[in-house]
Amino acid sequence: MTTAAITRGAHHIGLTIPDLDATRRFFVESLGFEQVGEVPVYPAVFLSDGSTMLTLWQAEDPASATPFDRRRNVGLHHFAMRVDAEALDGLHERLSRLDDVEIEFAPEDLGGGPARHMMVYIPGGVRMEFIALPA
Repeated sequence: MTTAAITRGAHHIGLTIPDLDATRRFFVESLGFEQVGEVPVYPAVFLSDGSTMLTLWQAEDPASATPFDRRRNVGLHHFAMRVDAEALDGLHERLSRLDDVEIEFAPEDLGGGPARHMMVYIPGGVRMEFIALPA
């Protein structure tokens, strides 16, 4: 018996990060997100690319925060955002010039292709994937 999914896609992705300003700048300046809100006392900012909203929360004490280890911690392994196929290589080039972004691997075929992807660690150490699907 097949049952239709009760959910309708992601509403937002929430990330706790050690440097709110650095991570906000990354999404706004490097990826073109728009800031659509904030709660300064929390502190949190809300960003959108027009399809997906991200909520960024400042870690209370970044110096004592435990970085995520994708092999040992339960939780967010990574999150993936779609990009246009023709934009992936240029995005890799742009991000590789940023001091606070670590490229895990450059664009490559996903499985046997034709989709391609790359993986990075954004400011604050969250693992993020960019996936380009064929047109």
